[in-house]
Amino acid sequence: MSQTIVTVTLNPAIDQTVILDALRPGAVNPARAVTFNAGGKGVNVAGCLADWKASRIVATGLLGRGNADVFETMFRDKDIVDAFIRQEGLNRVNIKLVDSSNHDTTDINLPAGPTDSEAFPKLLERLQQLAGSGHYFVLSGSLPTGLPDDTYIQLLQTLRERGAWVLLDTSGEALGRVLRGPAASLPMCIKPNRSELEQLTGRALPTLSDVAAEAAKLLAQGIEKVVVSLGGDGALFVDADGAWHAQPLPLSIISTVGAGDAMVAGLIAGISAGQSWPDCARLAVAFASGKLAQIGPHLPEHKELERLAHSVQLARLEN
Repeated sequence: MSQTIVTVTLNPAIDQTVILDALRPGAVNPARAVTFNAGGKGVNVAGCLADWKASRIVATGLLGRGNADVFETMFRDKDIVDAFIRQEGLNRVNIKLVDSSNHDTTDINLPAGPTDSEAFPKLLERLQQLAGSGHYFVLSGSLPTGLPDDTYIQLLQTLRERGAWVLLDTSGEALGRVLRGPAASLPMCIKPNRSELEQLTGRALPTLSDVAAEAAKLLAQGIEKVVVSLGGDGALFVDADGAWHAQPLPLSIISTVGAGDAMVAGLIAGISAGQSWPDCARLAVAFASGKLAQIGPHLPEHKELERLAHSVQLARLEN
């Protein structure tokens, strides 16, 4: 447990996952099962990393006191260090309707309450305490009401000034502001999906070559590593040495919820352990694939993840 990985979640949520035989809009839908899990992208990443048991995991961000018990239970059960800043109010609830007939998930994301004006400055202080050379940070998820679009720039500057290695997983204007911001506040790695990258570039990216070309532009801008998740087409892993395409593993799917967060967890687990970039790609795909058979921020056993990683097929893209 030589490395410390810190996940930062500004907009956590309680994920209410409802399993249906089939989703019929406009009709009564009896549920097969329902679960409640601590969620939000960074919380999901922390949960997956804790199951891997390879590092000391710290979870921080902004957490409402009103329903924090779901998160506190998860942190205690998974031995995750709880460094969240508490604020008044409730954390939002995300309702996820899983259609078992086709494995589609319909998300209903409820709005979050306003951010306490005193909470964010306290979080910056907390990050200054946690940051340091040799520590790895994952900043992920949407921004809550009350925080400006340049919030991630502030967090990145705070962490980069202290020598931390940072992966950013967000989208929309929050990501756009970072990419248009100063070089000193760029993350080392980003993980958009294809749709998010298309939104950034303003054009369709139908082929792997199209995706790789846009990722190369981000590298030229100063980002060290770019990972683009491609849904059923797998994922593309790009760094200065080239681009690798990972095929998805043919596995049974219970829910796709959190698979992208699991991929981020696999990435940072491999990077923090000093693995080669292709091996990081294999581990990331293994985490994402293993998550498909789980509900909530959980992964299969360590040996199963290693087996999945060995099964991942990588193909290097030619220039």
